[in-house]
Amino acid sequence: MAAARSPQGATGVGGVKGGRRGGGSGRLSGPVRSVGRALHLPVTGTARGIRKATHAHGAGESGLGKLIELHGVNGAGDVMITVALASTVFFSVPTDEARGRVALYLAITMAPFTLLAPVIGPLLDRIPHGRRLAMSCAMLARAMLALVLSGAVISGSIELYPAALGVLVASKAYGVVRSAVVPRLLPPKFSLVKANSRVTLGGLLATGVAAPIAAGLQAIGPRWPLFGAFAIFIVGMFLSLSLPPKVDSAKGEDTALLAADADHLHGPHLKPVKRPGLRTVGLAVTHALGANAGLRCLSGFLIFFLAFLLREHPLTGQSAAVSLGMVAVAAGAGNAIGTAVGAWLRSRRPEIIIVTVVAVVLGAAIVAAVFFGAFLVTCLAAVAGFSQALAKLSLDALIQRDVPETVRTSAFARSETLLQVAWVLGGAVGIALPLNGPLGLTVAAGIVATGWLTTVRGLLGSARRGARGRARVE
Repeated sequence: MAAARSPQGATGVGGVKGGRRGGGSGRLSGPVRSVGRALHLPVTGTARGIRKATHAHGAGESGLGKLIELHGVNGAGDVMITVALASTVFFSVPTDEARGRVALYLAITMAPFTLLAPVIGPLLDRIPHGRRLAMSCAMLARAMLALVLSGAVISGSIELYPAALGVLVASKAYGVVRSAVVPRLLPPKFSLVKANSRVTLGGLLATGVAAPIAAGLQAIGPRWPLFGAFAIFIVGMFLSLSLPPKVDSAKGEDTALLAADADHLHGPHLKPVKRPGLRTVGLAVTHALGANAGLRCLSGFLIFFLAFLLREHPLTGQSAAVSLGMVAVAAGAGNAIGTAVGAWLRSRRPEIIIVTVVAVVLGAAIVAAVFFGAFLVTCLAAVAGFSQALAKLSLDALIQRDVPETVRTSAFARSETLLQVAWVLGGAVGIALPLNGPLGLTVAAGIVATGWLTTVRGLLGSARRGARGRARVE
């Protein structure tokens, strides 16, 4: 028994010794592991929370979750560049000189962009099998241009403007392809409007998180937000390539045309075949696009007009920077709320939504023009952001409803191009006007009224025809 116990005892002694050694190591490594977990948890926990939110309701399985994350990266990178350029072109010089520099910025970058934008959609329609590569190249281009801008903001060289134009073109190219990708990644029982609102909301939230970070980097130096943009867009380049292969599929797709008298194409038997376009599939889409163009024009106008107005005449008791921040936060919050409402709103008549929200903005603009003041200006920014988001989602719903699937993705791309052109035109008007608050908001009301009055009859007529059609079916 002694012999039997001896090995056990030896083992026991060894085990004890080993246990003591292990215990010492455990006492040392335990706190280290705890500290490591404490430092690691905020990062991993946040990442898991983001992944859980973006991949909910089947978005992870379909690939939509990855697109939401990619769009968040896109928004974060864009706001980094926006902060850097705003500080260089806008805040670094007196107001009169700033207006001239921003006007020059629009002339050199935005004007060529409005000419290039209509070309981007048709060009990308010709390479439907390269959507992941196209988005990746757009991210890489902006990363490289951010480095170019980082040198231009220090030297003040003319390179600033062509580089900024390149960023705008690459950003538009990404947006066009992203619009075409969303229908390919719809989870089961997911509407296109809900998917678009999810993607848009992801971008808005990322922009809200990145904006204060960009401001902090700007405080370190004017180049740092651009270095941040470079890093973010490099991440976006790899995320683009990680999207599911099905986004490159072009099976059954065609190109949408905006003209009612679209070109006649020759089919397989050389017979004329009319390709459907936005105006040939229903006037509801055309009128909805016109109303949205009015809202987008208002957005561009308010951004530039209020930027200069509040710099010269800040809101009561606030500095120029705080005044601009308040209006920007109000507009962003309104846009986010509108996007969230659109994700859950299940109206069968999006025409009514568009008519209603544009009428609300028109009323808010008139009230703000008559009783001009800090509170009403902030409210107008919030209402404009809310209405723009909800009207855009309703336009998406009409395109989904009235445009054949074979040309739907191209229709989304072309509508985005027209809305961007409207934004540029509104911005140009905002720069040209005198810095008079009531006058400016009266012009803003006129912009909205033009969009509303020219489309309300057609939208209401479309809604009535749709209601009668559903009644007959039922």
